Amino acid sequence: MPEEPHNLDDRPSPDALLEKANREERRIGKLKVFIGAAPGVGKTYEMLVQARSRTKDGDDLVVGV
Repeated sequence: MPEEPHNLDDRPSPDALLEKANREERRIGKLKVFIGAAPGVGKTYEMLVQARSRTKDGDDLVVGV
């Protein structure tokens, strides 16, 4: 059975979503994604280097795969 079409007027504005994301980012934390075009380009190494630097500065980190 096909879904009902969504009413575009019910969606929040992009500016409102951005403002909400900015408020939450300051409160919760930040997400950093390491992307590389090929295996072996140093994604994991760079992530660990930055993690060590941030922990020395006193930041709490969570790493996930």
